[in-house]
Amino acid sequence: MSLRDAFESGRFVVTSEVGPPKGTDVAEMLETAELLRGRVDALNVTDNQAAVMRLCTLAACVHLVNAGHEPVYQVTCRDRNRLAIQSDILGAASFGIANVLALTGDHVVVGDHPEAKAVFDLESVQLLEVIETLTKGTDFAGKELHGTPELYVGAVVTPDAVPVKPQLAKFEKKIEAGARYFQTQAVYDPESFKSFMELARHFDVKVLAGIVVLRSARMASFMNRNIPGITVPDALIAELEASEDPTRTGIEIAARFINDVRDVCDGVHIMAVGAEHLVPEVLEAAGLAQEVSA
Repeated sequence: MSLRDAFESGRFVVTSEVGPPKGTDVAEMLETAELLRGRVDALNVTDNQAAVMRLCTLAACVHLVNAGHEPVYQVTCRDRNRLAIQSDILGAASFGIANVLALTGDHVVVGDHPEAKAVFDLESVQLLEVIETLTKGTDFAGKELHGTPELYVGAVVTPDAVPVKPQLAKFEKKIEAGARYFQTQAVYDPESFKSFMELARHFDVKVLAGIVVLRSARMASFMNRNIPGITVPDALIAELEASEDPTRTGIEIAARFINDVRDVCDGVHIMAVGAEHLVPEVLEAAGLAQEVSA
């Protein structure tokens, strides 16, 4: 079942992530994908996440398609201009990759090649406009395509941004530019997320609540200090600090959040950040294992 079909079925959708390798050996990536087969509806393939150079996302998506998985092709604006981005998206579509997630991308200064020249020819709203143009049969310069891609396009939103008003304005612009679904930055406060969803429900788009599986109080505190738009409440950090098994507690926190919000959103995007083996445990704890694999 495609990601679009999963959303349109009306059931609670689950997605997760796989990271391309820093090299050509894709065995571990494919092993991770196999671990998640039948447990999630699609696998996001990150695009040089945190500005760290890795195997290109397009190649990783092709490997996943060939292995029978449903990938989400993440495209950032950081490394390529509009010519290269359009070429890559058409290339992905030619391999049957239909899901695209449009992001601006982390700046190179935070990654492993800080001396690299960032491109940012486009930002995320413009990227969505480019993709929408391709799906209508022309390139961004108005030239006709020979073969039109059929794409299911998503974007990201940060419900806990401070201030939140500019984020909501951009949310609406992304919808106008062609976004059909949204994946949120990691959220941990169910009540705050529900307030965001009251606004989001005014629009005809699907929303996946993002959650990073916490593995320690130190990890939670690091995210609070260093990742804009993420707020891990003090009570959860204290819960992790007091735990004899912080990883198990992190799984329980993620499962609890999923159950608290599942009636107000369309699904969840679980980010395990190098510990993807924990995703099935989160789903089991949330009572989603059977539902997802059905």
